[in-house]
Amino acid sequence: MVTNRFPTIVGALVVLAAPLATPANGAEGIDAKVQICSSCHGENGVPINAMTPIIWGQQEYFIVKQLHDFKSGDRENPIMAAMAATLTQQDLRPAARYFAGKPWPARTAPVAAVAPPNNIAVCRICHQPNFEGGLPAPRLAGQSYDVLINAMNSFADGRRTNNADMVKLMQERSPEEREAIARYLSSL
Repeated sequence: MVTNRFPTIVGALVVLAAPLATPANGAEGIDAKVQICSSCHGENGVPINAMTPIIWGQQEYFIVKQLHDFKSGDRENPIMAAMAATLTQQDLRPAARYFAGKPWPARTAPVAAVAPPNNIAVCRICHQPNFEGGLPAPRLAGQSYDVLINAMNSFADGRRTNNADMVKLMQERSPEEREAIARYLSSL
């Protein structure tokens, strides 16, 4: 009787161990799935143009939310929607962790200091004192002016609605105030 159960027990152990041996959600699996991201976001975390955000070293929660929102259609961007569609729901957190674990890219050229605008204090509530982000907000310090002003204007004019607080805050700011905030944050 013991010999009849042996193949069943061995078979069950192989089936149970198989997920441990496959890197579907492991670093190797995610590395391959997010390789395409470097096409726009850069090989070393430096985006190919000023309109593409830095995602290396960005807050994990923020990346998960944005990938989810692109995937579900809550945030519109045809390129990112197509990229997010290649990820399963289970891939979102490992993909975000992958990029959050990378170092924020160093500046390649010095940037002139910009005085903080008068209304910047409200931004610190979520984005933290040094604007390096934290749950639930992204890092803003050092992001390009173009990315920042585009995001703020998109919230202000209703093109981007995946954060109701940001929609309200940006609608309360004049275009000149938004520009001053973007200039300051990009200089950090």
